[in-house]
Amino acid sequence: MAPRLELQTLLETLCDNVYFQTPESMRLVYPCIIYKRDWALTNFAENLPYKIVRRYQVTVVDQDPDSDIPQAVAELPMCIFDRHYTADDLNHDVYKLFF
Repeated sequence: MAPRLELQTLLETLCDNVYFQTPESMRLVYPCIIYKRDWALTNFAENLPYKIVRRYQVTVVDQDPDSDIPQAVAELPMCIFDRHYTADDLNHDVYKLFF
């Protein structure tokens, strides 16, 4: 299975509604997790890339400010909390996840 699909499956264990690169026109169901590719870390040997680790921006969007979903995402391996903000009465917790 492709790494992104493995990540999709993993995130679906934390929340029922998981979206990848969601278009702005799509109506979301909350709570949800939205993720997208963000960056990649490349290691080189003899000027050739030998290891590439993709980083994803993972955003938990929930009406409940005390939701357990952000904590579950924060506990994933290689996950870093980036920021929290509120918009349209929704709480957004943003993480950087190497996967």
